[in-house]
Amino acid sequence: MLRKLALGGIRSRFRDYAVLFSGLVIASAVFYMFMALATNTEFLKGNSPIGITPIIFGFGEVLLVIITMVYIVYANTFLMSMRQRDYAMFMMLGAKSRKIAQLIFVETVSVGLLASVVGTGLGIGLTVMAGRILIQMLHAPATHFAPFWLPALLATFGFFILMFVIAAAFNAAKLLKTPMLQLLHADTTPNRIKQKGWVLLIQAIAAIVLLAIGYIAMTMLGKVGVPAIGLALITIVAGTYFLFNALLIWLISLLKRNHRFAAQGLHTFTLSQLSFRIRDYTKILAVVAMLFALALGAITVGLGFQNEIPKMASKQTAYDVVTIAPDATVSRQAAKLVDVTQKRTYTQKRDARFIYFDQGELSAHPLLFEAFQGDGEWARVKVDGHNWARYAADIDSQLIQFRLPADQDRGFKVVSAAAFAKLGGPSRQVVTYQVADFGRNYETIEAMVTAQNKRYQITSADMSGQKLTVYTLINSLYGGLAFMGFFLGIAFLAMLASTLMFKILSGASYDATRYLMLQKIGVRKRALRRSIRQEIGALFFFPGLLGVIHVLFGLQMFTTLLQGAYDHLALPFGLFLVLYLVYYGLTVWLYETIVIKKDIATD
Repeated sequence: MLRKLALGGIRSRFRDYAVLFSGLVIASAVFYMFMALATNTEFLKGNSPIGITPIIFGFGEVLLVIITMVYIVYANTFLMSMRQRDYAMFMMLGAKSRKIAQLIFVETVSVGLLASVVGTGLGIGLTVMAGRILIQMLHAPATHFAPFWLPALLATFGFFILMFVIAAAFNAAKLLKTPMLQLLHADTTPNRIKQKGWVLLIQAIAAIVLLAIGYIAMTMLGKVGVPAIGLALITIVAGTYFLFNALLIWLISLLKRNHRFAAQGLHTFTLSQLSFRIRDYTKILAVVAMLFALALGAITVGLGFQNEIPKMASKQTAYDVVTIAPDATVSRQAAKLVDVTQKRTYTQKRDARFIYFDQGELSAHPLLFEAFQGDGEWARVKVDGHNWARYAADIDSQLIQFRLPADQDRGFKVVSAAAFAKLGGPSRQVVTYQVADFGRNYETIEAMVTAQNKRYQITSADMSGQKLTVYTLINSLYGGLAFMGFFLGIAFLAMLASTLMFKILSGASYDATRYLMLQKIGVRKRALRRSIRQEIGALFFFPGLLGVIHVLFGLQMFTTLLQGAYDHLALPFGLFLVLYLVYYGLTVWLYETIVIKKDIATD
């Protein structure tokens, strides 16, 4: 009978349970996605030139465990908040404490186990899909990448089952010690007593000091080493929590004292809504801010490494592809190149000792090479017959792309147009291409180089000299980092969205009564929707803003690896802003469907 009553209670709150269950599914899916990389040491070592990458992922594992623990604690608190009134009713009807404890344990563990199974399956599917898309998009080799990774599977199941067993035991013990009347009226009791001003001031000062220490530690990673990451992790997490705990309470109190602002519309009601359960919001907002920083930072750094690959390849050779006496196959592929910025055709002749260039052609269109300028600096220079001797030593390795394997014993020589015309033997055309975006033309350039290599039996990089060869080599080192950045950014974004959205929606059933009272006394739906947008907007805005600040300081850790760590920020920041607004709009819409009754005409 007790189980039937419990199932009836679950059916009556199916929407709330759906919100809780879907959040736990996403949490376990994200956990698996991260662990699929973090526990695969062969993947980390094979796709990163940075020796401390496994250590960085180790810190990431610790942070993810902390965040997931907070989320599971919140989820179980939400579960108990939905069921504690029912449990109190069962106790009033004479149910034994032992039976109630068993019911709580079975229900909590069952929800957690089912969510883990579904979430892990979803995580494997997302890992496969995201992995394939990113490998294709980034041209990343991602060696040893395994979407189904047994250690990650065991870690996910073990962690979630352990957490829910502990949570079930804690829930049962806490509920049985709580007075029955308190259980019946818990949803109408504020979660925080008013804090004293000096306590908030101390927390605000502590937040500023801790965040400053964390930001400074990130800028000193090159000098301090790995301990700087641990110090930054601890201080920034603590500083973020204290900042929200002090800032939100102070800001709400300040706005309430501003009578002109509070008197406008439903501002007083909105501020009261925020302060009613402020303890839960400060915890979740701190978690969301950290997730926001991790997600945005991961994608920003991943994009930075991806942008760094063509830059590094361009420093080895100026031309994106060079074709020698192109046949019909190569010419057809060349016609597919997109956004060609420069195409030049040069004529070569050969004898037993040299490959000759026409000075007239080089005067009109000098060859482009990377040459040493002193003080460790290299720069792109224009080379023709007049300065050929000056740069001959620097450009020797780059000239490989202008000759074939049969020419490896021949040197290069520039002669006048008249002397070139007098040379005997057949001539051949050499065509050079430069494109605006190498990555966008990657497949076409690969097809051109492959066809040319097959035709001339070019079997090694030493015989090719093409930019594609250099790009592939660099991409094998940094492409894995770009892959990890994008992959983890997607994972943390999913966790970020679910954490904030489900937290807000979890309290909607309690708020429905207050919104219903406002509707009954004649408050228009337009005013209610405006109040909801403002309230939820504040909860989205503050963690987003702090997350952006975290990222801007956190990029200091990568300035030694990325020449333009702060370049191209518009794309990742813009992408996140759009996605953030989408989640904000979805949360507002779902919240309104729960708390605003359509059958009450107030407009």
